[in-house]
Amino acid sequence: MKAVHIYKLSGRNVEVTDAMRDYVQEKLTRLDRYNDQITDARVTLTVRDVRDSGRRNRVEVQLNVPSGIIRAEEHHADMYAAIDRASDVLERQLRKFKTRYLKSRHDQTPQPEPGPAEAAVNAGLDDVTEFSPEIVRMKRFDMRPMSPEDAVAQMEALGHDFYVFMHMQTNTCGVVYRRKDGHYGLIEPSV
Repeated sequence: MKAVHIYKLSGRNVEVTDAMRDYVQEKLTRLDRYNDQITDARVTLTVRDVRDSGRRNRVEVQLNVPSGIIRAEEHHADMYAAIDRASDVLERQLRKFKTRYLKSRHDQTPQPEPGPAEAAVNAGLDDVTEFSPEIVRMKRFDMRPMSPEDAVAQMEALGHDFYVFMHMQTNTCGVVYRRKDGHYGLIEPSV
């Protein structure tokens, strides 16, 4: 198999050096075993002026695969460490993708039961289980009408990253959330 080629590598507020380009290429070559599924790759390196130095360097990677997009975004004080983290996330996601892809192909063609010798050989393979989301906790609470600003204050008081509330003017459900840039966002249904 040939190595994953970076079709687009760009930098925001940072000059992409040859050393960075080589490092990204080296890290993405770990994805070689999944290369037959990757159709395109885009990497963006960003240096931001933020208060939290641990979030200063951001690496965004988007891999296009036949049935969708696999994406990773990681932050770190060191750009190279952020690249490492992003490649680890991509590898896990691609492993899950490959497992689902192989399982769907396996489900379409009936296979004979493996004999004891094949079972022993297969036992040494990478143990990858398919993730199926499950609701493990449910929470109910009273929503009193409030303004988005009050909802942000309530969210901060609770130490949460988001807060669901009833908008006092529109009488609709809304969500305020903390953005990665330190500001807040508001999600409301269109009326």
